[in-house]
Amino acid sequence: MAVLLGRKGSKQIVGKNTMEVLGRPICHYSILAALNSAYVRDVYVTTDDDLIMAEARRFDLDVIERPANLCTDEALFETALLHGYREAVQRRGSVPDYVVILMCNVMTITSGYIDLAIDALENDSAADSAVTVTQFNMYSPLRARKVDDFGYLQPFVPFEVFGDPATLNCDRGSQGDVLVANMSHSVSRSAALEHMDEGLLPQKWMGRKILPIFQDFGCDLDASWQIAASVSWARDNGFSDTTTPYDTEVHGGG
Repeated sequence: MAVLLGRKGSKQIVGKNTMEVLGRPICHYSILAALNSAYVRDVYVTTDDDLIMAEARRFDLDVIERPANLCTDEALFETALLHGYREAVQRRGSVPDYVVILMCNVMTITSGYIDLAIDALENDSAADSAVTVTQFNMYSPLRARKVDDFGYLQPFVPFEVFGDPATLNCDRGSQGDVLVANMSHSVSRSAALEHMDEGLLPQKWMGRKILPIFQDFGCDLDASWQIAASVSWARDNGFSDTTTPYDTEVHGGG
């Protein structure tokens, strides 16, 4: 089962979920990935946005109208996800093995990444989830800073957290690879959502035992510079203004 989330009222990139990029609304990238997965059979879209609803219905997807209290800037993604998950389970009449969690503001996703995640979970019964990650050693926590009361930069995390400060250096890989959950997708077992309070921060729906699905780049769109990067990724992965990597029969279904 896949649950696709998106709401109206985005401020950094106005209308990003249905903005047309490379010949299609951005929400189509996640929809197409779910529909072309070898595993996904049921796709639910939870939103308050009439435009997203219209796009979902073009693909005959099941639309969940998100309550207003879950559509504010203060509402947590995980709360909206849990609402959508529970409503989807009620509608389908059974609890799925896996929940593919997608967002309407993501271009960097294909069905292949969904299938890799489910294959990984099939092969590791102890894992709670499998999520896309990108290596960003240049953004190591060792390099993170914050401004103190006097306007000077200080370590965001005390250096002692990384071990003996005398052994630290400026090499971006000196602390090992920095893997960021890039939010292209996450695939969780239903149990991880049912017991979300036990999950690791900040994305508690991933549970505690999280498998990495490596991706050279990925992001959910929150800043304009990410659009150009996502377009480059999409072109490299078979998308153009007129074609997609799925220009064959769709495997999944709404």
